[in-house]
Amino acid sequence: MSSYGEPSSFLQAASGIDVISADGERVGALKHVLADEQTAIFDGIVIDVRTGPGGHRFVDAPQVAEFFEQAVVLTIPAADVATLPEPSANPGTITSHGAEDSDSPLTAKLRRAWDRIAGNY
Repeated sequence: MSSYGEPSSFLQAASGIDVISADGERVGALKHVLADEQTAIFDGIVIDVRTGPGGHRFVDAPQVAEFFEQAVVLTIPAADVATLPEPSANPGTITSHGAEDSDSPLTAKLRRAWDRIAGNY
């Protein structure tokens, strides 16, 4: 068992637990876990980075190493957390003109993250 408790799953991760960088620094607190609830596929997390640049940041699934009972450990160092994207709001309407106008997977994740923060989920 680590100092973060037993290994856990994104399905049981509690809001407010510590988020730890790959180099062992506390970089924030878990705000939301983003996952497709129907398929239980993990998309990433939203963290509150009070001690760093402030606000919320989106951490994509490949940047999350492991979940524990009391912490989430990232694959990136603390210095890279400031470069993580902020979740973004959904526009009022979206007009699709074909595949060239469709959102990238990251943009879609950022919008889902914003919806969670804004309480639209």
